[in-house]
Amino acid sequence: MDFASALSGHPVTSQALGEVVGSVLEQIGERPDLVVVTVTRPHAGALEDILSTIDAVLHPLGLIGCAAESVLGRGTEVEELPAISLWAGRVGPLVPVSLSATRLGNDDWEFGGLPGSIGFAPSALLVLADPFTFPVAEFIDHLASVHPGLPVVGGNASGASGPGGTRLGLGTQVLHAGAVGVLLGPATEVVPVVSQGCRTFGRLLTVTRVERNLVQEVAGRPAMECMVDEIAEHLDRADIAGIEGNGILLGRCIDPRILDPGPGDLLLRPLIGVERATGALAVEGRIPLGSVVQFAVRDARTATADLTASLAGRQADAALLFTCSGRGSRLFDVANHDAAALQRSLGPVPLGGMFAAGEFGPVGNVNFVHSFAASMALFRAR
Repeated sequence: MDFASALSGHPVTSQALGEVVGSVLEQIGERPDLVVVTVTRPHAGALEDILSTIDAVLHPLGLIGCAAESVLGRGTEVEELPAISLWAGRVGPLVPVSLSATRLGNDDWEFGGLPGSIGFAPSALLVLADPFTFPVAEFIDHLASVHPGLPVVGGNASGASGPGGTRLGLGTQVLHAGAVGVLLGPATEVVPVVSQGCRTFGRLLTVTRVERNLVQEVAGRPAMECMVDEIAEHLDRADIAGIEGNGILLGRCIDPRILDPGPGDLLLRPLIGVERATGALAVEGRIPLGSVVQFAVRDARTATADLTASLAGRQADAALLFTCSGRGSRLFDVANHDAAALQRSLGPVPLGGMFAAGEFGPVGNVNFVHSFAASMALFRAR
């Protein structure tokens, strides 16, 4: 077997660790190339011991991990209760990286930790980041100049409530800032899949006036006026009632050459404010002038359908899943929603991952940081 995973909800760290390490050892044996471990807050204080034990027993080439609000495994999600999730795979050559970010005087960032030469053409970068000290969106822009087209999959650690509280693992070392990751080589096929879980509605529109993230006009009209008309024309009462809890999003077509973009072609961003005096809409992230956009809503039914459609027809030997901490029981009425959906589509393949405070993955072959999304790395042995 090339991959293995295990999940334990035992409240005693030593017991939970013994269960998952023993299970993975039975499934895959010693010296897997990559091991990913995620733990919930009750086990976060013992992360050093957890990493050391995994290293001593499994002897992986690369070991990364973090503390998170909730974790997941094969068909199962454990939310805000004691749990350890362990995933291992024989993926071929890889390079572990410890990434740092330094803010410069002109508001630019300088990034360190990416090796200049790695001896192979990387196929993907897995990243676990501290949301308080590492600007992933800016790092993604930097990475595009160093490794154009390299997919990034992962998430922000969700186990801390403020700066200094994040616990990231690289090898046997625990870090409280920056990001940890693994550059994967070409021996294993890594397919990134992002499900943004939203339903678009209304017409495709063009942004005709914008300032940074403030969309002032759409189709030559005040953006708020246009949004209100689209809502009134295309949403029913149930959808409108759900807006207060789930909000409205704006989807931007990533590739302007696509004449009829579908959900997978749109980068969806929440609306975070309204400037009533001018009718402008504040969007999370910048919207370039001339962008083709469409309004969208989020609800459990839509998120289920989108995740199912994103996984339809795909095959994998294993997967890592980084789902938003706003999903799970906060969004769905059924338990284990995302992990179970992945198992229904792919079968009972080894699965690891966590609930993240921001998910990383490509849309239209361009990497982005998402919210309320499920970002997956599907592994297939070549």
